[in-house]
Amino acid sequence: MTTTTDPLELMLHTDASGAPVRLEYVRGHTKWEASPAVRHQKAAKRIEASIRPIPGRTDGCACYSLQDVFIRFPDPDSSIKRPDIAIFCVEPPDTDSALDLLPAAVIEILSLGYEEKDIGDEGAPFYLACGVRDVLVVDPRGRSVAHYRPGHERQDLATPVILDLLCGCQVRIP
Repeated sequence: MTTTTDPLELMLHTDASGAPVRLEYVRGHTKWEASPAVRHQKAAKRIEASIRPIPGRTDGCACYSLQDVFIRFPDPDSSIKRPDIAIFCVEPPDTDSALDLLPAAVIEILSLGYEEKDIGDEGAPFYLACGVRDVLVVDPRGRSVAHYRPGHERQDLATPVILDLLCGCQVRIP
């Protein structure tokens, strides 16, 4: 039997075992939630498929997105989170471990019973404190999206809506 105390190693072993949970390590604590339901996964696929450069922008953001990937964030605890969708301006390197590349934007989709994970201190405020420039928290049941940016008040919008992100990407929230 293998015993591990390394959070990333524990998360990778949990994924490899096929356990029906998702683990994150945030601010020194391991967090878990049940694997996403069908509504959540379908919303994530529709949103990810809509991501593209803003028409007419030539600033070079490739709007490369990944779903549910381990990312090590630059906070004092080296937190490891799994955003539902992370958007990068450059293609992330291939790895079997956590990415050390900070996403330009993060999209989280609320799941019943786990809303606090995405709207509480370890959700949008955490991402912004780490340097993510746009955080979208989508409520597929409430047909709304909360848009967070550093130095701006939270903007609550009804969906469907098309949003331009600071990195130069555009996303449609159905």
